[in-house]
Amino acid sequence: MAFQSSANPAGLTRVGQNNGTGDARALYLKLFSGEMFKGFQNNTIARDLVMRRTLTNGKSLQFIYTGRTTAEYHTPGNSILGDTVGRPPVAEKTITVDDLLISSAFLYDLDEVLSHYDMRSEISRKIGYALAEKYDRLIFRAIAKGARQASPVQSVGSGNDLVSMEEPGGTQVQVGSGTGALEDAFDAAKLVTAFYDAAAALDEKGVSQDGRVGVLNPRQYYSLIQQVGDNGLVNRDVQGQSLQSGNGVIEIAGIKIFKSMNIPFLGNYGVKYSADGATLPKTPGNTGDFVGSDTELEDGRPSVTGINNHYGNVDHFDTSCGLIFQREAAGCVEAIAPQVQVTSGDVSTIYQGDVILGRLAMGADFLNPACAVELHATSTAGSAFGTTYPANTAGT
Repeated sequence: MAFQSSANPAGLTRVGQNNGTGDARALYLKLFSGEMFKGFQNNTIARDLVMRRTLTNGKSLQFIYTGRTTAEYHTPGNSILGDTVGRPPVAEKTITVDDLLISSAFLYDLDEVLSHYDMRSEISRKIGYALAEKYDRLIFRAIAKGARQASPVQSVGSGNDLVSMEEPGGTQVQVGSGTGALEDAFDAAKLVTAFYDAAAALDEKGVSQDGRVGVLNPRQYYSLIQQVGDNGLVNRDVQGQSLQSGNGVIEIAGIKIFKSMNIPFLGNYGVKYSADGATLPKTPGNTGDFVGSDTELEDGRPSVTGINNHYGNVDHFDTSCGLIFQREAAGCVEAIAPQVQVTSGDVSTIYQGDVILGRLAMGADFLNPACAVELHATSTAGSAFGTTYPANTAGT
């Protein structure tokens, strides 16, 4: 049995303490907290492309829609008392925070001592990746959902004074024409045409040009930039790494284009292969468990434990192949922003290690359907789901 004495303690310099006081691991925590957040920030694109709000002291946030009104000439002598039927119409949309989203790992002290690399930073970064992937997937599914909806602003007044005041809803644009085929989703010329169709629809529906973006899968994106010299997609001064980045450098009709493996794409996330490459891209092989057929969309309905919004079922995105939207297309409500927690003190002593936990509490849904465009391959567009207002949690 080992004995220790505190009669003559050594003058320790605890390099993990902040100014020599408090938690002996405080500075270590900040180091890999930063790595987790960096991993999250570097791998999410949707967070900064939609309306994001922080929620405190509540479970949901309401967004208000205000419709249009009319103008008329004044008759001299008449009193002005406002619109007789109550224009402009007002409607609401509620976004609820889903349950706590977590990603964690246990790090045994001895493994960390014997390791020749910084395990905490690496594990924290992977936790950030996992949270970012889920975050983007939920938002992109919400945008696709919005592209299929009518506006919540429908009418004003009641009874004999009921006046139709329906605002524009979402847009679905086919890539290609006729009955089409799934491989049209990768055709650069057809994609360009679809972008111009989408831009025209957004213009016609009065959507602001500020903050318009498109998100495609990587193969679609690279197919487009190979055509740069022919269709003038980008400034010819843009070259090399910037052009390849997929971070909104190239534009079509004022729509900045991003690439992501987290968009709903032909029933999967980000990619769809065929065995022989005759129609869809041929699998590159050795795709593991996170690419290709293994990334089929999961059930995202409110009946699933932890989900309080409606992100669609597995078969709702079979022909979806890209998104074009303006930032008001969707909203994201955060009750807990991405952060790291780690065990310490007695718990770490008992287990001789630490649990590194990344956590996030958020919910997402569409806001203004007119700002959302879903691209689809073949003539079969996805059907609407989860359209109940204001809670928007019903549907199949």
